Amino acid sequence: MFLTLTMTGADAPALGHLLRKHPDRVQTFTLPVGAATVFYPESTPERVTAALLLEVDPIGMVKRRLKSRDGLSLTDYVTDRPYAASSMLAVALGRVFNTALNGRSESYPELAAGPVPLEIRTPAVPARATSRHSGAEVVRRLFEPLGWNVTVTTRDFGPDGSWGPAPYVDLTLTGRVRLADALSQLYVLLPVLDNAKHYWVGSDEVAKLVRRGEGWLASHPERELIVRRYLKSRRDYVEDATARLQALDDAVDETEPHDPASGGEGAEAPTPLKLLRLQAVLDAVREVGARRVVDLGCGEGFYLRALLDDPAITEIVGIDVSPRVLEYAERRRGLDRRSERQRAKLSLWQSSATYRDDRLTGFDAILLVEVIEHLDPDRIDALEASVFGAARPAHVVLTTPNRDYNVVYGLPDGKWRHPDHRFEWTRAEFAAWARRVGVRFGYRVELRGVGAVDAELGAPTQLALFSRDDAPEPPGRGEGR
Repeated sequence: MFLTLTMTGADAPALGHLLRKHPDRVQTFTLPVGAATVFYPESTPERVTAALLLEVDPIGMVKRRLKSRDGLSLTDYVTDRPYAASSMLAVALGRVFNTALNGRSESYPELAAGPVPLEIRTPAVPARATSRHSGAEVVRRLFEPLGWNVTVTTRDFGPDGSWGPAPYVDLTLTGRVRLADALSQLYVLLPVLDNAKHYWVGSDEVAKLVRRGEGWLASHPERELIVRRYLKSRRDYVEDATARLQALDDAVDETEPHDPASGGEGAEAPTPLKLLRLQAVLDAVREVGARRVVDLGCGEGFYLRALLDDPAITEIVGIDVSPRVLEYAERRRGLDRRSERQRAKLSLWQSSATYRDDRLTGFDAILLVEVIEHLDPDRIDALEASVFGAARPAHVVLTTPNRDYNVVYGLPDGKWRHPDHRFEWTRAEFAAWARRVGVRFGYRVELRGVGAVDAELGAPTQLALFSRDDAPEPPGRGEGR
């Protein structure tokens, strides 16, 4: 198995530092599947190539795997695995380039944190087709949404090509991608393309998939195929991984429960709660006339895009605890395709809702959209102190699920809407908390519902609009506290 990774441009000589493999040395590593060798066939001031050669020991692997069986057959040895990139190559990438895979570099931390010009080639990649797409099409559908330019070369089987297309491709990827992301994508997608693994898939594979897919897998259009193949269609593992990815991406499709009286086939589909929540938050921001806005806990930037499109807003700050999520938010919002004026409005900062950050003082509004329920209850006091006490914006817009409404979604008591939620408040609990915070820090409070209102249970999402006592009262709005 063979793979080359090329970095181009003025920073190309830093590739050896990013991979932590010296260009002047040939290094060999012993792995359970064989021997991995790293060397540099090309090294110039503008172009450096690192090669990974994995020499699989199929006989040794078979003997270890079948040592409890009596006798071996020829089919135990005849296999394409030593020659075509597979989960074995993915494991080699994880072992040999572990530091780069985790995004660490002591020598060049800035290069490790950002996109760099890369070219990756592996000449023999299994490309298993699906019922709707050929192997080559599957390759494109997996890599192109990640920003790669994909070049695929296919060949036919047989001396004269009469046996039909081979299930292998010569794959070249080019693009500006963070090195850690590129390695993570290969780590996950090589076994997916092969639709096989050389080792037993256990429950730990779920955590591994979520970790290596951070920042790109949750929103990938072929996420279902990737998860299913990576976990070898183990239903319980697939469901677990899907739930975790949805929680990370805030992509759970919350729609209003179907009302049988609303019509059958052909009736208009209900608006997802996520979009209703977006509109409610934007309405609150516009109502108070906020021009400088912070999205605290912005994730991958769903609200940032809408704020950027509002000409009345002059400054936007997106904040998240994960620098990798912020990098993905920048790419996902398509800032390179926006006007210079729009790009200048947005800043992305790494910070936390539970720690004081003096940069947050003086803003018109801070958004806390579906954030507070992800905190452990003993950290809520810290959020109150940092946001309402230290930052003290003129307004805070906060949303959180209404626990009373969960029964409409068929959730038993104590079962939350997202796996990462630490709690969910009833309407009475949320109202009591919001009013206590308002009294403590000097804010007027107005409570609102988002989504279709049930006469007994309220709306699925509850929203609190906090306005500092010394902030002007918007025209036409009554006292909320």
